Amino acid sequence: MRHRPTLSTKLLAMGTAFLLVALASIGFTLWVTWKLEGGAAAVNEAGRLRMNMLRMVLAQQSGTPQEFDQLAQRFDTSLELLRTGDPSRPLFVPWSDATRQHYAAIVQEWQAIRSQWRGQAPTHEQALVRGDTFVTELDAFVQAIEEQIARWTAGLHLFQLLMVALAIAAAVTFMALSYLLVLNPVMRLQQALARLQRGELGTRLAVEADDEFGQLTAGFNRMAHALQASHQDLERKVREKTASVEEHNQRLAALYQVSALAAEAGSLDALTQGFVQQVRRVAAADGAAVRWSDQANESYVLLAADGLPQAMIEHEHCVIAGSCGCGQPQATARMRVIPIVPATDMQLPHCREAGFQTVISVPVQLHQRLMGEVTLFFRRPYALADDTRELLASMARHLASSMENLRVSALEREAAVAAERSLIARELHDSIAQSLAFLKIQVQLLQGAVARGNDAARDSAIAELDVGVRECYADVRELLVHFRTRTQDEDIEGALRATLSKFEHQTGVPTQLAMSGQGRPLAPDVQIQVLHIVQEALSNVRKHAGARRVELRVQRHPRWRFEVRDDGCGFDPAAVPPDSLHVGLGIMRERAERIQAELSVQSLPAGRGTSVVLELAPADLVETPGAAAPAPSLDSLP
Repeated sequence: MRHRPTLSTKLLAMGTAFLLVALASIGFTLWVTWKLEGGAAAVNEAGRLRMNMLRMVLAQQSGTPQEFDQLAQRFDTSLELLRTGDPSRPLFVPWSDATRQHYAAIVQEWQAIRSQWRGQAPTHEQALVRGDTFVTELDAFVQAIEEQIARWTAGLHLFQLLMVALAIAAAVTFMALSYLLVLNPVMRLQQALARLQRGELGTRLAVEADDEFGQLTAGFNRMAHALQASHQDLERKVREKTASVEEHNQRLAALYQVSALAAEAGSLDALTQGFVQQVRRVAAADGAAVRWSDQANESYVLLAADGLPQAMIEHEHCVIAGSCGCGQPQATARMRVIPIVPATDMQLPHCREAGFQTVISVPVQLHQRLMGEVTLFFRRPYALADDTRELLASMARHLASSMENLRVSALEREAAVAAERSLIARELHDSIAQSLAFLKIQVQLLQGAVARGNDAARDSAIAELDVGVRECYADVRELLVHFRTRTQDEDIEGALRATLSKFEHQTGVPTQLAMSGQGRPLAPDVQIQVLHIVQEALSNVRKHAGARRVELRVQRHPRWRFEVRDDGCGFDPAAVPPDSLHVGLGIMRERAERIQAELSVQSLPAGRGTSVVLELAPADLVETPGAAAPAPSLDSLP
């Protein structure tokens, strides 16, 4: 794999190259300058030879041989110095072919002059001519040196111009390389950082080299990726937390709606119908139902349903405990998810026929008492999540508490009614004092008649006393029976049997009770009113019908219906005036209106009997099934 040089290597190579070039140029310049200084010194030394030659010419004419020898020695020293040079001064002859040729000619001429002048002294004119010839040769040597120096100087100038051009090119190259290698990557990083700050977390840079900026770019990409991943993870966590908070809010809202419904619902139908709609919406179910279980947990009666076919509602109005997966016995009651398998033989296959694939059974329990069950129906396979399980359990507990509260409210109303009845009974009992005062007067009249021996007055007073006492006692007895009635059992059947048994004991007329259907028990206060109406109907049978047989028919479903039928003499209800003695009919109608029920009386004269029918609306049903709702029984009569 081929690796590109790093930025440090590039910068170091550039710096080294620039340094080497600079050092080379400086060294070359110094070397040329040194050569030029040496050449200039050589020119000076050659001028000194010219001076020494003049002195020797003069010394030859007028000087001593010793002076000539000294001058010759100096001349030799200068020639040797020009030949060898002196680096310390510096002094160098810029040797070339011309300088070497002229130098050789100078040396040869000098040797010839010195040999001639030592052997035979020349004349002045000869010496001058010989000296001029030597000086001319020496001038040629100096001119050759100067030409060489001029060439070096021209080369130095040219090199300096080249260095200037090289410096400009190096500066341009340095700026270009700086932009390409440093400034441009830095600008790209700055722009990428600016985009990153604006929230463009997907910003990435192409890694174009293996140098430091390439590593920095790769590090930036890793940082951006880490930021993006962290931001996405944070967004995911925020979404999860938001969803969790929304889910908790929805659960709280659902529980709040259940609580609000319990506070606002005035009847069991309103409570269960509102609850079944809410629990279906919360669980996203295709259907929902609320069932009530009796105290013995023998059957489940349908209270409310939403989203279920009408045929299924009719078929599963009453489910025997254990006959179906959604009717659980109390011992094994728990929240269950029941898949409906097509091949399974079911005792109640209505769920499968309606197209449901999953059923969830949620028991409604309060204080270890199984009050009923909430059933959810799904037309798809459904897995119950833990949070949904907890929510359904909480809603079921709220429903159980609400049902219990309605039962307690009904008992409180019953207690208030019972207290009012007792008060009325006491007041009526106290009001009998006026009748007793009248009877006391009749007693006094009877005593007076006896004392006077007036038999007619005596018999009349006795008759008045007998009629008054009987009527007063009968009225008081009947009022006390009605106003002091209590509910004790869950079902009204026991109280009805007790009422019929007491009627048979008092009148000797045989009775029969026929119960049909399965339904919810009546609320305690409604049971009292129904029992009073039945007792009033039986009282009218005892007083006016002369019947040989009495039958009480009770129907629980689809709504409660009570019918008291006798085979007595009968009468025309339309012919009974409002102020007649048959005030029982008016009392029964008032009680029926109080519980929003329908009362009808069907009777024909000439021994065709009478039928009193009481039909209750669905709102009159018990409002807290599953609780121990007492039903009526009669106090023992005096």
